[in-house]
Amino acid sequence: MVSKFLSKGKILSKGKKIFTSPQNSVLSAATIIMFMVIVSRVLGLVRQRVLAHFFTASELSLFFAAFRLPDLVFEVLVFGTFSSAFIPVFTRSLKKGSESAWDVASYVVNLGLLVFIVFSFLLGLSADKIYALFAPGFETTEIDTVARLARVLFAAQGFFVISYVLTGVLESLRRFLVPALAPLFYNLGIILGTFFLSSRFGLFAPAFGVVIGAFLHFMIQLPLAIKLGFRFKPAIQINDAVKRIGKLAYPRMIEVVFLQFSKVAELFFSSLISKSAYTYYTFGNTLQLLPIGIFGTSIAKAALPALSSEAGSKTNFRRILFNSLYEMLFLLIPITFVFIVLRIPIVRLVYGTDIFSWEATVQTGYVVSAFAIGIGFQAGSTLLARGFYALHDTKTPVIVSIISILLIVLGDFIFIKILRFDVWGLAVAFSIGSAFQAITLFYLINKKIEGGLFIKVIFPIAKSLLAAFCSGSVMFSILKIFDRSVWVKRLSFLGKLESTKTIPFERFVLDTRYTANLLILTFVVSLVGALVYLGVSLILKNDQVWTFYKLVRRVLLKRRLAPIPEEQEPVTPTPTDSASE
Repeated sequence: MVSKFLSKGKILSKGKKIFTSPQNSVLSAATIIMFMVIVSRVLGLVRQRVLAHFFTASELSLFFAAFRLPDLVFEVLVFGTFSSAFIPVFTRSLKKGSESAWDVASYVVNLGLLVFIVFSFLLGLSADKIYALFAPGFETTEIDTVARLARVLFAAQGFFVISYVLTGVLESLRRFLVPALAPLFYNLGIILGTFFLSSRFGLFAPAFGVVIGAFLHFMIQLPLAIKLGFRFKPAIQINDAVKRIGKLAYPRMIEVVFLQFSKVAELFFSSLISKSAYTYYTFGNTLQLLPIGIFGTSIAKAALPALSSEAGSKTNFRRILFNSLYEMLFLLIPITFVFIVLRIPIVRLVYGTDIFSWEATVQTGYVVSAFAIGIGFQAGSTLLARGFYALHDTKTPVIVSIISILLIVLGDFIFIKILRFDVWGLAVAFSIGSAFQAITLFYLINKKIEGGLFIKVIFPIAKSLLAAFCSGSVMFSILKIFDRSVWVKRLSFLGKLESTKTIPFERFVLDTRYTANLLILTFVVSLVGALVYLGVSLILKNDQVWTFYKLVRRVLLKRRLAPIPEEQEPVTPTPTDSASE
């Protein structure tokens, strides 16, 4: 009995250490954190699926629209500050003495809460008038519902004001696991709130779930922060450290203002299309952020410490930057074609509930395809901007980002108001802006580090693009041949050919009205597409194939992962940054 008790005690002690110990280069922690990032993204999709189960697309547009005003206040006044300025100042204060550093954290919490509460109160009172400007396509009763939802969501953002300080504190002290867990609890709060409260509170159920999730996001981090030394103090002191945070945050806050302007424009133009359009746009955006978060952001974060350490050597810097970019795009470019070819099956698998209609599926599928065009550009921008930061140039990526945001808004106006496109036009505008940002950053940094001829540098990317095109063509053909609905509805050239009308297609096609068949077809098509992509890449002698092979072999056979980067990276100014995503 004693030995069992001691063994249990050791297990509990080890489990506790995983959560409380620094994770600088701990292999097990690195595995857990990487897993949590993936789980968080997948759980975000589950959250959207639950919402689609309980509410129609037109109802969800009101819920998603309600985020715009609270997000605007939070991101401009709080997120912009914490993401770019708090961590470096807090880390520097720790070197001078832990007591002064904890004082800085407490002052920032109090100041952030005070400013947020004042703006939330003033904007909450006039929310109905503001949303009438933000979403002119909504009716008066719908505007009233959005305004009331927004007032509830302001409470959630209040918890995030404190929670983001705690995240900065924990990451500064190398505790990455608990902050990585926090988004899971946020999504769980929304899921559970929707599931248990929707029958009583209707559309306000997920709003209450957001408040619950934000509270959990805060509470999961508070015990460890207190254990490490954080304390709430009822005081505000504008000392040198707080002033420095404000000075460092100023450029980022300006950029976030433009970013929020772009997001308001998305709501504005989508409300003019239809009541449901904003839901289609939001659902499509959630899907495209999954591969960007898993492959794009992770590779960009891993590359930053190496880029910073080799900033003095142009040769080594070029090698690290370009290899990281090639590896990132080698993984993301084929996903672009998967999203384009399999857009309908993917949307049906993720959002296909009884009340999510076929029209909603088609429109969301178009949005996913339009977003897919820009996936590689968005991810590339995150890496290239970090390259500029490693070279101590923060001005260039911010300027390029602002120009790209303005280009997106201009595209929104042209595609929706002039050309009268459906909501996928907003996603096309976003992809165009992302392409401009990535290409411009690539050109400028290539010139800065003397990378050589532009065409020569992008040649490996062209190989991946050609291989992905071949893969996409094969996937498209397989999908059209084995999907029963294609033959029944004559949706492709196969069904329109006279010679095919006598073919007993029922013998070899899958009825994709059933989820199991849809899963089988999607899996088989994706697997064949992946094999074709790797095969063509080998034929083209793409070096990234062997890099990918070594990575898979290291993870599966030796179970080794790269250590957690020990440097804190600034947040990359890209159009995809959002606290609410």
